[in-house]
Amino acid sequence: MAKKDTPKSRKAARKPSDKDKARKWKTKAKKLAAELATLRSATETPKTKVKLVSPLAPKGGFPDLLRIPGVEFASAAAGVRYKGRTDVMLARLAPGTVIAGTFTRSATRSAAVLDCQAKLGRSEGADAGAAILVNSGNSNAFTGARGWASVNAICAAVARKLGIPETRVFTSSTGVIGEPMAHERIIDALDGLISELDADGIAGAAQAIMTTDTFPKGAMAEATIGGQTAHIVGIAKGSGMIAPDMATMLVYLFTDVKISQKHLQTMVSRQTNTSFNCITVDSDTSTSDTLLMAATGQGPAITDLRSSGAKAFEKALSDVMLNLAHQVVRDGEGATKFVEISVTGAADDADAKRCALSIANSPLVKTALAGSDPNWGRIVAAVGKSGAAADRDSLAIRFGQIPVAANGMVDPDYREEDGAAHFKGDEIQIGVDLGVGSGKATVWTCDLTHRYIDINADYRS
Repeated sequence: MAKKDTPKSRKAARKPSDKDKARKWKTKAKKLAAELATLRSATETPKTKVKLVSPLAPKGGFPDLLRIPGVEFASAAAGVRYKGRTDVMLARLAPGTVIAGTFTRSATRSAAVLDCQAKLGRSEGADAGAAILVNSGNSNAFTGARGWASVNAICAAVARKLGIPETRVFTSSTGVIGEPMAHERIIDALDGLISELDADGIAGAAQAIMTTDTFPKGAMAEATIGGQTAHIVGIAKGSGMIAPDMATMLVYLFTDVKISQKHLQTMVSRQTNTSFNCITVDSDTSTSDTLLMAATGQGPAITDLRSSGAKAFEKALSDVMLNLAHQVVRDGEGATKFVEISVTGAADDADAKRCALSIANSPLVKTALAGSDPNWGRIVAAVGKSGAAADRDSLAIRFGQIPVAANGMVDPDYREEDGAAHFKGDEIQIGVDLGVGSGKATVWTCDLTHRYIDINADYRS
């Protein structure tokens, strides 16, 4: 008698094997793994770096800078260190342009700095055109003979393609120290750069020279000279490794005035000392600091530095340089507070600056600023270690307009909550009177936050 076909017998006939069970569990495990990965991606911090802009950046972004007759700019992504990043800028300058500059005094300064210093003020080819080429990503510093070979190769290629003497080509490099530079990548980008030269290309140039900067920096001013208007524009890079002695900065200034190289150099040197040499982010200086100023001679003339026109022009130059210097501090690596430190009552101006920088560079002061802690004892300590002459029993300290200490002790009317309220702002003023003379100085700095460590611990990756 045939066995009856029932649902129960059919189910028994289809009983899964051990292989079927294993396959089923594998499928289920893969599904669970995929669901877990989805959950993790939704909750974990992405591994890609996020570009943060300093909270102290100027509102409104990069300014719409004036055109300077006789100057054209171009920028490109040459792949000096990173692919797809604008990292080279070229400025072509009209025949007859005069160039002044200041540089780092570092004993390990780069070949590009030494080359610019050697060319500055040379008379041969002065009536020819000129060029400034800058790359970011590699500082070409501490690279020995290869560094010089790179500078020479770039200068020769720019000179040949623009039809100007090599002595009229000025280069700068910023970025990682100690790694040979693939200068052929820059040379390969020259034809494209030259074809893109434009009087309105300065914004791209400012972007190309950035390293750890979080925003491009630009400024401008005008001055009246003999009834005519002179124009000044400038761009800068700088964020970390910033301290007086030119810091780790690149600064390029352009004007249309007609002026001798000697007179321009006098103004540039004088104004550098009260702007870029009065800022500090972390007390470190670099191998590549360069400031170059080009005057194309296509505007009003300055022949006497004592004239009212020359004084008006130098005031405008001071405004541009101080604006750019302040932007560098505002972009200090990890900065959340812009700090002005004024010292008065010093034996002389040099002592006042020495004391102000001691306060500005003190890690204890800078971390107190980051934590909004008005710990004025740290300022007293920084004054004491500075080496500047001071009268302990006459020393006075203020935060903004708040008297903190007077006659060598805490002010009887000072309230800690008032000091804390001032330190919670993003613009902080610290004033110190040393009580020994009439010397004075002002410097600018920023706070020191954990983000500074994050940036510099990961700089080369």
